[in-house]
Amino acid sequence: MFVISLVVMVTAVSGSAETPLHGGQHVEKVDQLLESAISHGLVTGGVVLVGNHEGVLFEKVYGRGLGGLDSASLTTDTLFDIASLTKVVATTPAIMKLAEERKLSLVDPVVKWFPEFSGKGKDDLLVLNLLTHTSGLDDFPLSADNPRQSAIEGAAQQRLKGEIGSRFRYADINFILLGELVRRVSGVGLNEYVADRFYGPLGMRDTGFKPDPAKAIRCAATRGSDNQLLQGQVQDYPARQLGGVAGHAGLFTSIHDLARFCRMILNDGELDSVRVLSERAVRQMTVPYFSRGGGVMRGLGWDIASPFSSPKGNGFSRYSFGHTGYSGSSIWIDPATDTFVVLLTSRVEYAKTKEFNRLRSELSTLAASLFAVPPELAGMTRDADE
Repeated sequence: MFVISLVVMVTAVSGSAETPLHGGQHVEKVDQLLESAISHGLVTGGVVLVGNHEGVLFEKVYGRGLGGLDSASLTTDTLFDIASLTKVVATTPAIMKLAEERKLSLVDPVVKWFPEFSGKGKDDLLVLNLLTHTSGLDDFPLSADNPRQSAIEGAAQQRLKGEIGSRFRYADINFILLGELVRRVSGVGLNEYVADRFYGPLGMRDTGFKPDPAKAIRCAATRGSDNQLLQGQVQDYPARQLGGVAGHAGLFTSIHDLARFCRMILNDGELDSVRVLSERAVRQMTVPYFSRGGGVMRGLGWDIASPFSSPKGNGFSRYSFGHTGYSGSSIWIDPATDTFVVLLTSRVEYAKTKEFNRLRSELSTLAASLFAVPPELAGMTRDADE
């Protein structure tokens, strides 16, 4: 068996992890990056994890949660509101699973499942367009009285901006509709569907919507629009309006559960001999779809190369993909180098978008330089293991 000395399992302890991988000077670069983000007020703390299809290569915890000096230190057991990562850790795999089971098709007209769209000039709008943010829909406020129905009817009535399939416009409404689509097709809520089909089988015991009281006390707090601390409640206001379960936001999870999900993706839909997606579904989900004349590449739900691709950094291959979350989370996965990096933070400063994107980018650049296996060697390792 070909052995690569880079691949070392690292065990972390709550609050602080000793990580001798590659020598102290290399780990210090990751330390400096996160400690700088804390000292500059971007975050109060965070958790970093780098892994491959076999397991964890590096993990470490930094700082505290929100709430001042009295706030608890973050740990590897802390649960985070992962905001828009919900789109790719819940909604997208749910849609792919339903398509795999032939209960829907990615090229179904949206009007097939949403009769509210009938006669509204959107007959060419496909499920695929919602997944790739090429629907021509934009976000809008939801009604307080009936937020779910107002989302559907508002999208149906909205005048499309640009040609369907060619205009890329990142909009939560696409995934609000997809979350409702899961309910209409499966007969159960998105939260129930993904718990049954993914999180339970994958052993992701800390992942789900609407944390119960026992889990809520383990959640890192976020700040709502009126600056109040939210612990165990989703930060995104439309998701709160929708009862905490929505296709675009609302999922809570831990760093280790996200690592298991990323490993499942790198293992083509399977983890620990449990298959939750077909290899074909995983490949279809992560191949590029082009818009803006080829200037934007998105997967189904996933980001590949767009204005939102800061977690790609420099060093991961063109086959890599990932997503970000407004609350301060991101994941990036590279099958070519058999690497993924997860960042979960207690974000403070939301106005400094460029600085936060730089944090994501520099972390991935470090992860790629320190932990990624060259594609030709990654292939040799995978073949030898199998």
